[in-house]
Amino acid sequence: MAKHKHEHDSHETIQEMLRAMSNHGWRITDQRKSLATLFAEAEGYLSPKDVYESMRQKYPGVSFDTVYRNLRLLSEMGVLEQFHLNDSLKFRARCQSHHHHHMICIQCEKTVTFEFCPMKQVDLPSDFQIVNHRFEIFGYCSECSAQASTP
Repeated sequence: MAKHKHEHDSHETIQEMLRAMSNHGWRITDQRKSLATLFAEAEGYLSPKDVYESMRQKYPGVSFDTVYRNLRLLSEMGVLEQFHLNDSLKFRARCQSHHHHHMICIQCEKTVTFEFCPMKQVDLPSDFQIVNHRFEIFGYCSECSAQASTP
């Protein structure tokens, strides 16, 4: 059952990414479909180099600059989340289904979502129009904490 749900989530993620590209005037090419599929099926975060290496296998002529530019634009469109982890830039598909935040292990990059939103607890100026926000907690997951404390 979990695999079926993941396949459905992957398909939805691909469709959301392609819709965003189309809505921003991008032609939907095989290369862009492959990029959407790569992120929809990724288990964790991908660096620009990871994406480049993966895309280069199927599209040998693709340049790193093209891959990087597409990642930044997809992030600006709101379909990719970008994070700075361990001094490098990483991307992953943004969950569009519901609002949540993340706890991220800085060693293994395991991500745990949580539903609590701290924005509901903050008294912000009423004359500031918020359009988006993110909240991430960085630390060590239980497995990495246990490994660090084992002699």
